[in-house]
Amino acid sequence: MSAAGQSIVIAPAELETIEAEAPRRRRRRQQEVKERGAISSADRKRPVVIASMWILQVVMFIGLLVAGLGPIAWSARASVANSQAIISNPMGIWTTPLQWGNLPLAWNGAQIGASLGNTVLVAVGCTVATLFVSATAAYLLSVLRPKWSPILSGAILATLFLPGVISLVPLYLTILSMPVLNVSLLNTFWGVWLPAGASAFNVVVLKRFFDSIPRELIEAARIDGASAIRVFTTVVIPLSRPILGVVTLLTIIASWKDYLWPMLVLTNPSLQPVSVTLGNFGNGTTLPFAVQMAAVFLTIIIPVVLFVIFQKQFLRGVSAAGGLKG
Repeated sequence: MSAAGQSIVIAPAELETIEAEAPRRRRRRQQEVKERGAISSADRKRPVVIASMWILQVVMFIGLLVAGLGPIAWSARASVANSQAIISNPMGIWTTPLQWGNLPLAWNGAQIGASLGNTVLVAVGCTVATLFVSATAAYLLSVLRPKWSPILSGAILATLFLPGVISLVPLYLTILSMPVLNVSLLNTFWGVWLPAGASAFNVVVLKRFFDSIPRELIEAARIDGASAIRVFTTVVIPLSRPILGVVTLLTIIASWKDYLWPMLVLTNPSLQPVSVTLGNFGNGTTLPFAVQMAAVFLTIIIPVVLFVIFQKQFLRGVSAAGGLKG
């Protein structure tokens, strides 16, 4: 028989080997397709491309480092510099003599210490109110699911499309004279704590997480005779600690930097948080500019330190916010 007419005979063992390797080849091709980018794998091995990519990564890293840590570093240096040096040459203060006395003057003279204490009270109260209201509302909509839960869910989602400034006047009038009780919450921390609990965004985030909790666990607790409150405290809350940590950190940061609402509610200077105290520096204050910069540094360093300490829990909670596995 001629070569053109010859047929190829494949042994059964070779056929099995080819069939076993076929899925591997397909997976390898799919992986190669996924890894394709602007630069091919062959070009990545070229010395010129390797050097260019390395230089680009170093430049981007330095740029991000300067953009992120530059303002904090400059604020730290300005807090112990001379006022005249800061005004005349802001970028030349790195070589000026250190004046450590600015920090105690800012802590005592600018009342940053008392303002930071007020800020801690505001942050803790807002966090407790937010966690209580948001977690219970999300549990109602996700687990209990009454007949009117779709209407309530739609109403909560609708508030996300409204700017917060729209509700500023009605909310202030409510705080000025509480319905039914007919009491005023002005110059009280309750006037800041209670409105912070009504956060539609946190309710939606927690509801989404509660939806991902396996229903078998909740049904098993109900079969064992657990009430709705016991299911909430012993099943839902322990499984939701990652997302509750994220909501806690976000609430603390938001309340720490909030300015407008505390300024309206807390008109007494002895009750004002640090954000309002810093805003009052421009109203005819006699403090030197360097002392004001020291007050600013003391204010911003605390949230930065908190994030550095709890960054693992924060990132872990964000990654777990999409649901539970297993």
